[in-house]
Amino acid sequence: MMHRLLMDIYQKLYKAYGPRHWWPGETPFEVMVGAILTQNTSWKNVEKAIERLKAKGLLVPARIHDISESSLASLIRPSGYFRIKAKRLKAFVNFLFEKYGGDLKKMKKTGLIQLRRELLGVNGIGPETADSILLYGLKKPIFVVDAYTRRILSRHDIVSEKASYDEIQRLFMDHLLHDEERFNEYHALLVHLGKNVCKKRPDCERCPLKGIGHRA
Repeated sequence: MMHRLLMDIYQKLYKAYGPRHWWPGETPFEVMVGAILTQNTSWKNVEKAIERLKAKGLLVPARIHDISESSLASLIRPSGYFRIKAKRLKAFVNFLFEKYGGDLKKMKKTGLIQLRRELLGVNGIGPETADSILLYGLKKPIFVVDAYTRRILSRHDIVSEKASYDEIQRLFMDHLLHDEERFNEYHALLVHLGKNVCKKRPDCERCPLKGIGHRA
C-alpha cells in the first residue's frame, strides 16, 4: 500500500516536471562542497562561492586541505555563514585525508552504513548533508530528506508535521527499491514542487499531487 502511494507520488511529479538533472556539479568533490555550503542559504549563493573556488583552482581536496581556514572563508563569503562553513569544509576534507588519504574512490568503496556513520561524526555534518554527499556525490542509494519533503508529506497527511528525519527517511527506504538514480530523481522532484508550488503559502490548485493523501 505505502509502496504504491510513494510510487504514485513519484510518477505524478515526474509526469508534471520531467527529469530534474540534480545535483549540479562537474565533479563528485564539487557536489560534496556544494552540499556543505548550501546549509542555510539559497543555491544561487552557493554557485557564487563555488565559482570563486573554481577561479582559484581550489575545487580539489588537496587544495582545500592546504589553504588556510581564513583564506577559504574569504573565498566562500557569498554562501553566508562563511566562517562556520569554512570550518566545516576543512573538517570534512581533514576527515577525507585522515581516513582515506584524500582519495574519494577509496572513500566510495566503504559500505553505506559505515560511511554514513563516519560522516555524521565530522563536525558540522548532519543527516541531510551526509546523505547528500552519499547520494549525489558518491552515488550511494540513500534517500535525502529536507524541509520540502516534510512539508509536502505532512500536508498530504502521509507523515506528521513533527516526524523526525529518520522516520521520514525510513518511509522511503523501507518501501522503495534502493535505487540511487530513483532516489536522486525523487528527491529532486520533491524539491522542485516545494520551491514552486508547495511553498509556505501553497498553490494547491497547481499541485500535481492534489487529492493524494494517506496517513502512514
